[in-house]
Amino acid sequence: MMNEEFEGTNESVNKEEEVEEVKKDTHVEVDEPRPKKAHKGVFTALHVFIGIIVGIAITMAISKSYIDTQNAKLMGNSDYKLSYLEELINAYYFNDVDQETLQNGAYHGVFDSLEDPYSQYFTPEEYEEYSSVVNGNFGGIGAGLQKDADTGEVVVTKVYEDSPAEKGGIKEGDIIVSADGHKGVNYSLEDYVSKYLRGDEGTEVNLVIDREGEEIELTLVRDIIEVETVAYKMLDNNIGYIQISQFTGSTDKEFEKAFEDLESQGMTSVIYDLRNNGGGIVDTATNILDYLLPKGTVMYTMDKAGNRHDYNSDASHKEIPTVVLVNGNTASSAEIFTGAIRDFKYGTIIGTQTYGKGIVQTSFKLQDDSAVKLTTHKYYTPSGECIHGQGITPDIVLEYEFLGGEDDEYAVEFDNQLQKALEVLRQ
Repeated sequence: MMNEEFEGTNESVNKEEEVEEVKKDTHVEVDEPRPKKAHKGVFTALHVFIGIIVGIAITMAISKSYIDTQNAKLMGNSDYKLSYLEELINAYYFNDVDQETLQNGAYHGVFDSLEDPYSQYFTPEEYEEYSSVVNGNFGGIGAGLQKDADTGEVVVTKVYEDSPAEKGGIKEGDIIVSADGHKGVNYSLEDYVSKYLRGDEGTEVNLVIDREGEEIELTLVRDIIEVETVAYKMLDNNIGYIQISQFTGSTDKEFEKAFEDLESQGMTSVIYDLRNNGGGIVDTATNILDYLLPKGTVMYTMDKAGNRHDYNSDASHKEIPTVVLVNGNTASSAEIFTGAIRDFKYGTIIGTQTYGKGIVQTSFKLQDDSAVKLTTHKYYTPSGECIHGQGITPDIVLEYEFLGGEDDEYAVEFDNQLQKALEVLRQ
């Protein structure tokens, strides 16, 4: 975080003190005079030494005078201050510094000072990478990740089918300790993923993961990840199952296709699985809610000036018994979806307390193709609740338990939360 004080004057004073210390340390102590003549060379050496010291003192005095002059110009002029700090670094820093890196560091620092992990500055390259992820196509390892709010650890919430993560043996619940030596706890999630986990197809990344206290080293080869965010199937008794992994720009279309396919197969009730869904694009989530819910406000946002914006559903809707599955990794747009289903009394929520991200970010692209993402609004469920920092409590609170044996792979019959959803819909 950028919390720096300007100390140009103090720096020059310290340098002058260092010069005085040199004088004291190099003072020649002479024994009691002896009946010998001093050598001429000794006097010459002393003259040279004194000349050097005086020269340093004059240089430092000039530097102090220059810095004092510049300090006077800084009063009330933050733009000049930033330029002057760059001048100081270029003039006195012991290594050469790339100007673009220096400037981008300043821009990043402005957003770091907000102490908001969701607001950030993007270089043009970073924004292109960010946009590709939002739209659901990128080069990477193929894992859904989330930052633990308490520990800062990077936790795997989903492993995509046939991805480098799956091929390398990564499992849900693993903690990514480091990638190519860079520890996950030291970065925001978006910075960590964009800098160290995503990359060009065919490149390698060396991971250290923590699995239940055991550290495991893995090397994965990145690949193009084309994320399908909706998976679905028909369960027994014509109960449809639709899993939404995140809300990208295409998720609403994928969802409608899945719902209509299940309808054509005779679906009479449905389970929406939003466990480990970290959110995504607000408009995508509200488009799906508009498709499902009757007329009304599905959520609204409020900025710091009190300006309110409503997201509404029209009268067209689906009448179908519904259950939504959630957990502690259900966040952001997935909580918008969950909150609307709850407040419209449209279905039953089953699982554990959701994450509690009740704020919305807006991206602003700049003329040089860089961009900023800024938290601009709080959002509220239809009943007027802001769930930020607290999450949504399910109607039926039920911790996940795998019902199979140690050698069994995941299956519907071994998922206690899914089994509870089936029980509710059969009643």
